[in-house]
Amino acid sequence: MNPIVQYFLYRRAEKKVQHSGNKGKWPKRQIYQEFLRLKAIVKHLFKDVALIIFGIASAGFGLKGFLLPNSFIDGGVTGISLLTREVTGVPLSILLVIINFPFLILGFSVLGRQFVIRSVLAIVGLALTVHFVNYPVITSDKLLVAAFGGFFLGAGIGLAVRGGAVLDGTEILAIFLSRKTGGTIGDIILIFNIIIFSVGAYILSIEIALYAILTYFSASKTVDFVIEGIEEYTGITIISDKPEELRLMITEKLGRGCTIYNGKRGFTKDPRDKPRDTEIIYTVLTRLEIAKLQTEIDKIDPQAFTIMNSIKDTRGGMIKRRPLKSK
Repeated sequence: MNPIVQYFLYRRAEKKVQHSGNKGKWPKRQIYQEFLRLKAIVKHLFKDVALIIFGIASAGFGLKGFLLPNSFIDGGVTGISLLTREVTGVPLSILLVIINFPFLILGFSVLGRQFVIRSVLAIVGLALTVHFVNYPVITSDKLLVAAFGGFFLGAGIGLAVRGGAVLDGTEILAIFLSRKTGGTIGDIILIFNIIIFSVGAYILSIEIALYAILTYFSASKTVDFVIEGIEEYTGITIISDKPEELRLMITEKLGRGCTIYNGKRGFTKDPRDKPRDTEIIYTVLTRLEIAKLQTEIDKIDPQAFTIMNSIKDTRGGMIKRRPLKSK
C-alpha cells in the first residue's frame, strides 16, 4: 500500500483511539490494531472497486461490441432490457437502470444495504458506459457474437460479483425465491431465462432466440469461471496407519499445509472391541496436484482411505504457495 495512504490511516487510527473515551496515555498497541483494521478495510475497498470497474468495462464491451449492433439478447435483466429496446426503441442505458430497480429494492431485505449500494453504483456505471463509451463493433458473425458477446458480458458480471455487487438483478430474485420456495438458485434462473427466450422467439425470431441461448451459456460459464477462480481446489481427507509419513510427504514433497484431526476408527473385527484412536489428515490441493498426491500415498500406504471433495475457493494457508521441488 502507498506509504502516504498508510500514514493517513495511522493518523486516523490514532485520532479514533484518542476519542474513544479513554484517559491518559494512548497505548501504541491499540493504535496499531486500529491501523491494521483500517488498512484491511481500505485494501479490500480498493480491490472491490477495481473489480467492479473492470467488470463494467468488460460487460459494456460485450454489449456494445457484440450484442447490441447485431440485435442479440441474453438472459436475465440484461436480456429483458435488450428485448425491450428492440421493441420500444428506448435506450438500453435507461432500461438497465429502470428494470434493475425493483430487484435492487428487493436486495435490501435479501442481501443488505452495502451490497445494494454497490450494485446501484455498478449498474449506473454500466448504464453510463453503454451510453457514452463508443466501443468498436468487432464482428457480425452470429456464432462469434453469441460466444464472445456472452464471454465478455459474463466476465463483467463475474468480476462485479467478486467486487460485492451485481450488474444483473436476476440473482437477487433467484436468492429471494429460493428461500421462499426451497428451489435452487440455478433452477430459478433457468426458468426465468426460458421465459425470456420464449418471448424473444415470439417477438424477434426463433433463430435469434437460439443464438441467445448460446450467449447465455457462454455468459453463465464465464461467470462461474470468474467467480470460482482459475484454479479448482480439492479438499482431501486421508485416513491411514502412517499419518506422520503422509504429513511429511505433504509438507515437504508437495510443499502444502495440512491439518491433523484426532479420531477413532469405527470398524472393528469384533463389535465388542473398543474403536482404536487414529489421526486424520486434511489438506487442500489444486486438481493438477492430485495425481502426484495419489502416487505418493500409494508409495507410503496403499491401503489408505482417501476422500476428495470440490472446493470453490480458499483463503490463507499454504494453498497458493509454490510447491517445493522433490528431492
